[in-house]
Amino acid sequence: MFNQILVPTDGSTLSLRAAKNAVRFAKVHGASITAFYAAPEYHPNIAGDYMPANFVPLSVFEKQIRKTADKYLGQIKELAAVGGVPCSGVYASSDSPYQAIIKAAKTNKCDLIFMASHGRSGIAGLLIGSETNKVLTHCKLPVLVYR
Repeated sequence: MFNQILVPTDGSTLSLRAAKNAVRFAKVHGASITAFYAAPEYHPNIAGDYMPANFVPLSVFEKQIRKTADKYLGQIKELAAVGGVPCSGVYASSDSPYQAIIKAAKTNKCDLIFMASHGRSGIAGLLIGSETNKVLTHCKLPVLVYR
């Protein structure tokens, strides 16, 4: 039924648990996994000639993002390898993770997004927002939410 499953991660424990279950799900359906990490975009904090003490050059920022992405995607790749499920990993920089997730699903020809939900509700859900809810609202692909 499903051939290619996108599994987004933010590096959280819940995200990793969702990935473990995504591997089981993929194994049953004979599907492959594309692990995905939406990294923050680079926004230097420079005002005119003023450069703050905590300024991070683009090259350093990109190196750190790559290191973080490799770690998070590597965790899912490891789970998939143990489960005998083919897995690749990709990351992209975006200030709108839900848009990056939807774009990654389309680009990688995924037919399902399997993702975690942190279950924020009430004021926290309104203020922080839910990337999962935004994916559900804006995506035309099936989305399986793990809680």
